[in-house]
Amino acid sequence: MNEILKAIKLAAPKIADALKYADKGYATSENQTGDRQLKLDILSDEIIFNELKKCQSIKAIISEEREGADEINPNGKYIVAYDPLDGSSLVDVNFSVGSIFGIYEGEAIASNLKAAVYTIYGARLELVSALENEAVKLYQLGKDGEFGFVKEIALSQKGKLNATGATQKGWSETHAKLVRALFNEGYRLRYSGAMVADLHQILLKGGGLFSYPATTDAPNGKLRLLFEVLPFALIYERAGGEGVAANGTRLLDIKVNSFHQTSPCYFGSKYEINEVKNSL
Repeated sequence: MNEILKAIKLAAPKIADALKYADKGYATSENQTGDRQLKLDILSDEIIFNELKKCQSIKAIISEEREGADEINPNGKYIVAYDPLDGSSLVDVNFSVGSIFGIYEGEAIASNLKAAVYTIYGARLELVSALENEAVKLYQLGKDGEFGFVKEIALSQKGKLNATGATQKGWSETHAKLVRALFNEGYRLRYSGAMVADLHQILLKGGGLFSYPATTDAPNGKLRLLFEVLPFALIYERAGGEGVAANGTRLLDIKVNSFHQTSPCYFGSKYEINEVKNSL
């Protein structure tokens, strides 16, 4: 596990540099779910893949930007699934974006998710980890080029922020009512369109709700289970919160049927997730 974390720490500064100086235009290709790829998506994928493939503990690598699994070491213990550059469409307006990693043991299914890590490229380069049997920890890249430990992260029972995605005209009335109720309680809208940035803000500000619901045009949601949803579900649970699907099912109990499977999702403190469950 430490070998994998070290590889992520080596890849992150290289991606941070690429965000400053590399070509920010679109490539001619699409990823496996039909999203048009930025050249930075492809470059970030290559940077991460090249670091992870050196790890003897990794059996296979699964990227959001690739079709299937790349077998690395038949004797490896872990499968790493990652989103190399979450929120990449916001790079042109200089918003914070990030990379997300799920570390699975033996097979890439929810019950085998052992650890999750994400990096966020903003004013500072930060890394958040929830390693096996450990609390959620925040690290910052220092002037010496090393990630220094900052603090453990824990959510309050109730937050103040509401980050809700997808096009509103496609929301169900149930979801719209939930969002209105939270705003009527005094919650503040905080939504950038980059999952990493929005979930990071809720974690560091103590709590709230992030939601990407089922919509009329995307009844199964748009966020990918292996690369985005499950890693953050693990992080939020370790931080004292929860992550649930559209029917209130615990996200970490969802059956994974394909690498690029999507799911509606809700992440938050205990209070907000209880409100979600009560609204269904």
